[in-house]
Amino acid sequence: MPNTSFTSRPTMKVWRARVLTTTWLSYAGFYFCRKNFSIAKSSIIDALQITKSEVAHIMTAYLIAYMLGQFLTGVLGRKYAIRILLLVGMAASVVCNIVFGFAYLSGPAGYWPLVIFMIINGFAQATGWAGNVGILGNWLERKGRGRTMALWATCYQLGSVFAKSFAALMLGVAGAAWSFWGASIILFGVWIVFYLYQRDKPEDVGLDPLVEEITIPVDQKATNIAAESSSGLFAGWTHNTVFAVFLMGGCYFSFKFLRYALDSWAPLAGEELFSLDDATAGYVSTAFDWVGFLGVIFSGWISDKVFSGRRYQTVNYMTWGMFGAFIFLATLGMQSALLFGIGLALCGFMLMGPDSLLSGVGAIDVGGKKAAILAAAIINGLGSIGPIFQEEIIGYTIDNYGYNATFNVLIGVSILAITGVMYLSHRAKQGLADL
Repeated sequence: MPNTSFTSRPTMKVWRARVLTTTWLSYAGFYFCRKNFSIAKSSIIDALQITKSEVAHIMTAYLIAYMLGQFLTGVLGRKYAIRILLLVGMAASVVCNIVFGFAYLSGPAGYWPLVIFMIINGFAQATGWAGNVGILGNWLERKGRGRTMALWATCYQLGSVFAKSFAALMLGVAGAAWSFWGASIILFGVWIVFYLYQRDKPEDVGLDPLVEEITIPVDQKATNIAAESSSGLFAGWTHNTVFAVFLMGGCYFSFKFLRYALDSWAPLAGEELFSLDDATAGYVSTAFDWVGFLGVIFSGWISDKVFSGRRYQTVNYMTWGMFGAFIFLATLGMQSALLFGIGLALCGFMLMGPDSLLSGVGAIDVGGKKAAILAAAIINGLGSIGPIFQEEIIGYTIDNYGYNATFNVLIGVSILAITGVMYLSHRAKQGLADL
């Protein structure tokens, strides 16, 4: 009998398809165990007999843990297999959501268990983005990476829509507890698929490595951190690379502030500005997600096909477009529910493009093969400070100054994004950032 072990072994193409699928499912699955809380928020307030401020404290605790967890994931990802981090993170999130269901059924006694396990869930969820991006850094060559990552990054738009819809279905059919328990079942199913079919890098399955290392021109005056400490956290990065990653994280703060602001407050704005019922306001708000999905695909395609794998031009142009979209939302968007929906769609398209490029494929490009997880963790970690601030700032502004002032705040944050992106683009033109 001939030896067919080599010819029957899965090829690079097959393994890449497996990894793209399992990592997409992983991040989308994480959303099921975190977006459900906002859907069940009203039921939680009633069951636990707490105020809106007290339920807001739960979300703030989660967001702080999620932000800190990003940096922790980046450090651990340099020491341990990313596969293990993600399996542990998904399993912990499954357990937390089981606890959430029982905490809801416990009435007022469930408040502190909910707070404690929400913090644990924040750290668990933090493994998701950086971990999966770190894995993809080992499987995708720079040529075509933008288009592939653009399709992959739809996991956080479609995952959000599917997760919210599933949580609402469970809430309506079986009650709030099943919004959490049902999500646990979904993520556990993803955990099984991930365990069976995911591997961190081609070498793990006997294939040759694919991804090239970063090759940006090195400033002769820059400090080469790798030469100082080959075992340090930033091993293999130049001074310029470290600066570029933190600069990208600073820019991402603005994008994530704006994304979470619209995600969190647009439904309420639709109700209060145009007297829409809560269901209709919710449907109008999804224009941001659905058209944002197209913006992600467009940004990846154009950065590959038009700009030959460079990302900074696309990030720059779409950030200016985002600024214009928020002006539209703050002016014409205030005139009717239809124009408001169009404004949300424009904001989604222009915002989601640079959002995905900075946190996804850009992190791989700049961080390089061995440190993509660290770059993604730093960028998303700094960016995750944005949602913490926006929740308090936007809520306070709406209460005290109204929606006109609130949309002006969003325009101001858009200007902040433009300032950071223009400086990042300048450094990329000078060869100081491989973006």
